[in-house]
Amino acid sequence: MLETILTGLVVFVFGTMIGSFLNVVIYRIPKAESIVFPSSKCQSCQTPLKWYHNIPIFSWLFLGGKCAFCKEPIAKQYPMVEFVTGIIFTALYIKLGLVWYLPFVAASFSALFALVMIDFKYMAVPDNVNFAALLFALVQPDFISGAMLAAIAAGGLYLIGLLSSLLARKQAMGGADVIVAGTMGALLGFPNFFVALFLSALLAMIPALVNRKTGVPFVPFLALATFIVYLYDQEAAKLLETIIYG
Repeated sequence: MLETILTGLVVFVFGTMIGSFLNVVIYRIPKAESIVFPSSKCQSCQTPLKWYHNIPIFSWLFLGGKCAFCKEPIAKQYPMVEFVTGIIFTALYIKLGLVWYLPFVAASFSALFALVMIDFKYMAVPDNVNFAALLFALVQPDFISGAMLAAIAAGGLYLIGLLSSLLARKQAMGGADVIVAGTMGALLGFPNFFVALFLSALLAMIPALVNRKTGVPFVPFLALATFIVYLYDQEAAKLLETIIYG
């Protein structure tokens, strides 16, 4: 028990480190900037940060949420992304255990989380992050099966989008949604892919009604539904069976 808790703590800390990198991805990718160079700097005074200014969560708390140099506030998004990524890694560890493909599943969901943050902020879904999520999702014990499921899910959603566009006489679904569908298919398989689609529609319903004029990005709801159904895959399958067969 103690060993499991300690391992979970290590996984959480590692997840927060990945979350720190995700902050760079979220900030720089939409601006078409390199995620490698230059090193991190304050967005207010542009002063390069020391390594101890980048310790996930701790540095933000230690500095009181302010830059060490100019004392301007540091966005709460940074520790939030680090914390949530740590939770994602820990939840997946509890679900899967220390299997060899755990890092790849966690990397796929991390990329989806980055897409969520970017899509909410910019209403855009960068292809490089989207494809990264898909590629990581394909690294699993049965690669062939995962690739086939991804192709079927992506192809099926593409056909649905094409038909909807023809009926509505306007584009009903973006290419980004199709790629995310491929990731969902690889991670969830069938029939849980359909459970996640249904759940994402339910999650998006109220925000969509509230924001009728501006609209809401759909990828965040697809990503959240995928994570929930992945963690509770057996329960989701039973729920679908109950709905169909009573």
